[in-house]
Amino acid sequence: MSEPVTITISHKLGRAEARSRIAGGIHKLSETIPGATLSDHRWEGDTLHCTLEAIGQRIGGEMQVRDEEVYAIFDLPPMLAMFANKIKAKLQEKAPKMLE
Repeated sequence: MSEPVTITISHKLGRAEARSRIAGGIHKLSETIPGATLSDHRWEGDTLHCTLEAIGQRIGGEMQVRDEEVYAIFDLPPMLAMFANKIKAKLQEKAPKMLE
């Protein structure tokens, strides 16, 4: 069973600027999990869908860009679910860098 990890990143950039910065910094997302690579990403409106791959596992993610926050959900496969707290802490530390 997958383990969803959610984080909220507050910002004061406005929706369009936050979306633009995420688009330009999406490559930084793979830094949150050692050995991970960003294998796919696509936009649907203001929602970014992405896939990371690490140790043979796929992590599906979704980032909803809102006016004053980005709400992100990452579904960890069972093998990575035991690291959910550590991955969430890393995401909270690294994900805001996409907005810089």
